[in-house]
Amino acid sequence: MPKTLRIALAGLVAAALAYLVWSSFHTAKFRVEVCVAYHGLSACRTAEGRTQNEAFRAAHDNACSQITAGVTGTLGCQNTPASSVVWNP
Repeated sequence: MPKTLRIALAGLVAAALAYLVWSSFHTAKFRVEVCVAYHGLSACRTAEGRTQNEAFRAAHDNACSQITAGVTGTLGCQNTPASSVVWNP
């Protein structure tokens, strides 16, 4: 393999790795704590996301995963309004 091709490939790999590291540190713009009560159980979880909806959905789904089991319980909990929502800076 020619030396210039190796240098170009190494530069491309380094650029891709630099982008992955940079983007992993600059993803979350919103942070929220969501509490959910479902069938007498409750859980609170915090999540971050690029958008408010993404952060809220992740926190809500994580809270539901702590208090439900199975598809029916998960879907029922996901359709339940949050009992508490706290947006953090």
